[in-house]
Amino acid sequence: MGFFLEFGAMLKIGITGGIGSGKSTVAKIFALLGVPVYYADDAAKTIMQTDALLIEQVKEHFGQQIYNADNVLDRAALGKIVFNDKDKLELLNTLVHPATIRHSDEWANRQTAPYVLKEAALLFESGSFQFLDKCIGVSAPQPLRIHRVMKRDNIGRADVLARMYKQIDDNIKMKLCDYVIKNDEQEMVIPQVLALHEKLLQLAKGDQEL
Repeated sequence: MGFFLEFGAMLKIGITGGIGSGKSTVAKIFALLGVPVYYADDAAKTIMQTDALLIEQVKEHFGQQIYNADNVLDRAALGKIVFNDKDKLELLNTLVHPATIRHSDEWANRQTAPYVLKEAALLFESGSFQFLDKCIGVSAPQPLRIHRVMKRDNIGRADVLARMYKQIDDNIKMKLCDYVIKNDEQEMVIPQVLALHEKLLQLAKGDQEL
């Protein structure tokens, strides 16, 4: 894990987890504690409409027609191109991820809190973890994750599994993280968040042993 913290510097923390783990829910608890949270997936959608360099790159590789005359992205058309084509999806990600990293760094530099969170599903897959000080993993058993996504998105088990297979195995992902929060509906989440929040506040003050 990258570790760039200097005394008095803002701590940049990633928070990730497999689909259905509840990472966004956990991130919102941190937000209630006053921690600024950058939601990378949501930001990427905005960036694809506002980042001039990214827009030109997407047009170059996927066709001018992907955007209309007002540079509004035709998400449905783009989705049809990349949905069943692994190579084209990877190409799109190689364009979007660097733009999101740039955007998140600019955002973080505008914050004044002791630490900030970057919530992203593909924190390791995109390489953005290299620009963070620590990473939090949110874990849940696969059957529970499948159930959550089926209910949330109203899709079948096979569709959920197809999405899961596009991500790093969750067990591997958790081993790559510095901290893990269990969101398994057995262990209470809020006490885990509160305890980790206190650790991160101490770390931001310069206690690098945490």
